[in-house]
Amino acid sequence: MGQLSDYCQAAAKESCNIGRTHYRRWRRFARFLLEFAKLRSETRDKILSTDQSQYRVGCSNASAREAWVEQALARLPDGARILDAGAGESPFRKHCGHLVYVAQDLAEYDGSGSAGLQTGSWDTSKIDIKSDITSIPLPAESFDAVLCTEVLEHVTGPAPALQELARLLKVDGTLIATAPFCSLTHFAPHHYVTGFNRYFYEHHLGKLGFEIVDLVENGNFFEFLGQEVRRIESVARQYTSAQPTRMERYAMQFMLDMLERMSAADGKSQELLSFGYHVRAIKRRATPHMSSQP
Repeated sequence: MGQLSDYCQAAAKESCNIGRTHYRRWRRFARFLLEFAKLRSETRDKILSTDQSQYRVGCSNASAREAWVEQALARLPDGARILDAGAGESPFRKHCGHLVYVAQDLAEYDGSGSAGLQTGSWDTSKIDIKSDITSIPLPAESFDAVLCTEVLEHVTGPAPALQELARLLKVDGTLIATAPFCSLTHFAPHHYVTGFNRYFYEHHLGKLGFEIVDLVENGNFFEFLGQEVRRIESVARQYTSAQPTRMERYAMQFMLDMLERMSAADGKSQELLSFGYHVRAIKRRATPHMSSQP
């Protein structure tokens, strides 16, 4: 009888503990529902829609970069000779009607690949100069301006590439450059480097005799996270057999709602992470001799 009594007491205690655990969980859930109910109706509707297009956070990477480059090109004087280094499909040719435009590219990528993000197709048939970006077969000081957008991550030696672009640029000529602060593997196997923050440009362009006149952050920490939250479903589709459940889609909506609010209140998170930097620099002196090593 004593053993039975001990068993009954232990069972009752365990049942009580389980009950308290369930009670605490339900209280937390009730607090969540109360907090959700206190949100503005339009906020609740956006979350419950599971429609990510309801939020703008994480969507401005390409559009902000393209708008900045277009403005930088518009500042160049009519008739200036410009080299589009690593031009690819020459997306900025259309903004160079007032310039003498020359496109250079290695022209080895065709849109296909077995890893990371690929384009599916890639047309470099209109490239004027097919060469390595670190060895372009033209005389020094051949150009009034050089454009190099989203290229440096695809170059095995970014510093020697900048040295070559500096060689080709006239004194008082303009370099217009962008590159990702952080990037997923893309155009593989032609993807070698990531992490182009402000210090990369300040260090290397300074050594090459450039004065940086614009160094503009594209996005911030919260915008970058918003971009990657939006990729979850497509990355899951590519690399797993799973897809987010409806509850998980609600969770992503909550995340985007938070990131949009944080981005709107942001002060200086771009020093930690952003989409990348936009750089406009003027070559103030002849390019010094430098080692070809990165």
